[in-house]
Amino acid sequence: MKLAAIISKLSVIRIEGDTEREIGSVTFDSRKVIDDCLFVAILGTASDGHKYIPQAVASGAKAIVCENIPEQKEEGITWILVDDSRKAISIISSTWYGDPSEELSLTGITGTNGKTTIATLLYKVHTGLGYKVGLLSTIEVIINSKSYPATHTTPDPLQINAYLRQMVDEGCEYCFMEVSSHAASQHRIHGLDFNAAVFSNLSHDHLDYHADFREYLEAKKSFFDQLDKKAFALVNADDKNGSVMVQNSKAKVYKYSLRKMTDFRAKIIEPHFEGTQMQINDADLWVRLTGKFNAYNLLAVYGVSVLYDHSKEKVLQIISGLEAVEGRFETIKSENGSMAVIDFAHTDDALRNVLETIVELNRNNKEIISVIGAGGDRDRAKRPKMAAVASQLSQKVILTSDNPRSEDPLTIIEEMAVGISEDKAMQVLKITNREEAIKTACMLAGTDSIILVAGKGHEKYQEIKGVKHPFDDKEIVRKYLK
Repeated sequence: MKLAAIISKLSVIRIEGDTEREIGSVTFDSRKVIDDCLFVAILGTASDGHKYIPQAVASGAKAIVCENIPEQKEEGITWILVDDSRKAISIISSTWYGDPSEELSLTGITGTNGKTTIATLLYKVHTGLGYKVGLLSTIEVIINSKSYPATHTTPDPLQINAYLRQMVDEGCEYCFMEVSSHAASQHRIHGLDFNAAVFSNLSHDHLDYHADFREYLEAKKSFFDQLDKKAFALVNADDKNGSVMVQNSKAKVYKYSLRKMTDFRAKIIEPHFEGTQMQINDADLWVRLTGKFNAYNLLAVYGVSVLYDHSKEKVLQIISGLEAVEGRFETIKSENGSMAVIDFAHTDDALRNVLETIVELNRNNKEIISVIGAGGDRDRAKRPKMAAVASQLSQKVILTSDNPRSEDPLTIIEEMAVGISEDKAMQVLKITNREEAIKTACMLAGTDSIILVAGKGHEKYQEIKGVKHPFDDKEIVRKYLK
């Protein structure tokens, strides 16, 4: 593709050099530069891509998009000066792959909790309706029933558009994707043509990356700010930030709620561990998911599906047969009557949602044993809050490792323990080794126990000192739960 076509949609400050040259590839990673490549120098969170321009040129780059053109520059290179190279790579990526987001109905789901469940269930509903569908989620990428491993909640712009192009080429009509706050603030979704956006909820998270809660909120809100008037936005009216998300959006706004009269509303009639008897817009149905948080998730799924003009009756029929998403309130029962719940909850709010659901369903007052950890190199402020929630809603708590990454696991555990009040201290154990922690919980469990293993859910690894070791909470629980 000619360079002129690739950069045709950019807001360019200045161009130096030939724009009629042919470009063979596009990248923002200097290690992936080959002959006739366009290299986009990005100001990253860890390093500045401008430092790697000489390396890119030496590797064969023939055009450079950047925010600062070097004073000493190579001859024969085309230089494109822009004010924001992150936005530039997103627009270039879309153009490079033929603007695939314009060829399918693209829905983005954002919020602190529920993104993966809502996106995955929307994929399942639309597959059940007979459509070819794409999914970009934390757990996996699915393109027309073929699954690929996911590396990020929201991939980089080149990867997003490559996936979207493959979806279009394979006949997909819909795509449902999670939109993280990182992706929004880093403009990874800039220039994508969204038909719909969903807001689930907002609580404290990722404050290791965002300076404060307001910045985190603004990152989420920016997604709705970029929607155009042909799109629709569906927001949780029971979250106080729902109205904030859409206050500047051009999209048509709809709301869903369990407490208010809104466009889409639900009521829990009778909850059980096996599922929930509930009502969605006056229709009674039994669903295989449990908990108030899942009632919200299912309501969002129903709302999006109806707003896409699908049959309400058919959508409800499919919803009633949906099963829990991997690592989201998955239950494992033992022969002696004890039970384990595996959940991805890794914030204090998500942990509270899961534990309050367990408490509500625990009609026989079984002992609740919680195994929790907190990720290293991530938001430290939530660590004591998570421990506090667990100790308030459990009879026993085991603080252990999650993905410690580069941090000392014991240091993380001690920071969590700060949230434990003196009167709860005797019910808390500290076991650094996660397998030993889960094993201990299973050994402590009697016939009247419910074990919650939280934090990792679907993950099949544990990251320690930069190395990902095989680890699956479900396998460990099955190994030790009698």
